Amino acid sequence: MYDLEDGDVYMSAHENRFRMFSSVQYEGQLYMTPLNFIESVTMSEPKSRKIWKILTKQELEKILADTPTVCKGSSNMFRNLRERGIIGYTEYLFLLCILTKPHAGFKIAFNMFDADGNEMVDKREFMVLEEIFHKKKDKNVGREDAQMSDRKSLQLYGYRESHAHHVLRKDSQHVEPRGMWDVLRRGASQVLFSDLAEHDENIPDTTLLVHFFGKKGKAELNFDDFYRFMDNLQTEMLEIEFLSYSKGLPTISEEDFALILLRFTDVDNISGYLENVRQSIPDEKGVTFEEFRSFFQFMNNLEDFAIAMQMYNFANRSIGQDEFARAVYVATGHKLTSHLVNVVFKIFDEDHDDKLSYKEFIGVMKDRLHRGRRSLKMDEKFTSFKSCMKKQLSVK
Repeated sequence: MYDLEDGDVYMSAHENRFRMFSSVQYEGQLYMTPLNFIESVTMSEPKSRKIWKILTKQELEKILADTPTVCKGSSNMFRNLRERGIIGYTEYLFLLCILTKPHAGFKIAFNMFDADGNEMVDKREFMVLEEIFHKKKDKNVGREDAQMSDRKSLQLYGYRESHAHHVLRKDSQHVEPRGMWDVLRRGASQVLFSDLAEHDENIPDTTLLVHFFGKKGKAELNFDDFYRFMDNLQTEMLEIEFLSYSKGLPTISEEDFALILLRFTDVDNISGYLENVRQSIPDEKGVTFEEFRSFFQFMNNLEDFAIAMQMYNFANRSIGQDEFARAVYVATGHKLTSHLVNVVFKIFDEDHDDKLSYKEFIGVMKDRLHRGRRSLKMDEKFTSFKSCMKKQLSVK
């Protein structure tokens, strides 16, 4: 299925997850469908082991013909397209970046692509994604033979390692960043856009490229359209997760809300947290989608909020509900309803003192931010892709 033989094969966490959920192949390169992407960020592992479907040129052209223009984008686009689209590995990483970033960061993302500062992004500028993320790729070639390295580069990036043409400054030091957002920011600052070759017509278009730049690739992307796409993507993934629990109703239970928050964290005793909710909130009121969405928008600002919480931690103080709500608003600009704040406290207040400590909340919720990397716990550095698949290991 995966066309990899047992052996000393290094796979990064993101590469592994992309390969697990991707289902199509074109000219040797692997792609996700929009449905594959949805599953990768809402499920711990694929529903079934996939055999990569090999697309013909005619099939790909027919798939891309269904891609809506950017002005017709919506928060249902990925659900509407389902299998009728392809997403490359570097685009997958970009989409993961979007899911965990606050709206304030959208402008930063746009400016990183806008090389000439004309407040428009063209196809050539956007395709620097490939160089940025390929530069970041874990440097473990010494652990693989050249043939295996070439095969991986072909499947993930569309070319062999030995033929890769890098346009990043050669004198720049490689700094291991904290996450993919930092990769984008630092990588973009290193790119010599003047050295970028013209777009290779032989490189296949993808759903994102056609959506942003049209079937001929001549359209340009402005910030309003870029912002709307990012906001729609965040909303769509949250709606999918919410609807999977609401069953068509306008609310989900407080217990389900707790389960959504906790199921992909490092918490060992999830049942204990759920029991806290059942005992503390006997009369179910429910959590609306707007409350659900506002909480996850706040979560995307968690690092700023953590600074405020850290101040209480330094003073050896826990934080009450009013202080929590005020700190959320000051740090992130988001207002959470009093009901939602109460639910959060009932979930995480382990000692039942109606206070939250830094450890009780921030320590647990930082794990939940890694959407698209969530699954069973594991050590990212593994030696055999096939053997790890057999053990059903995924990202830490």
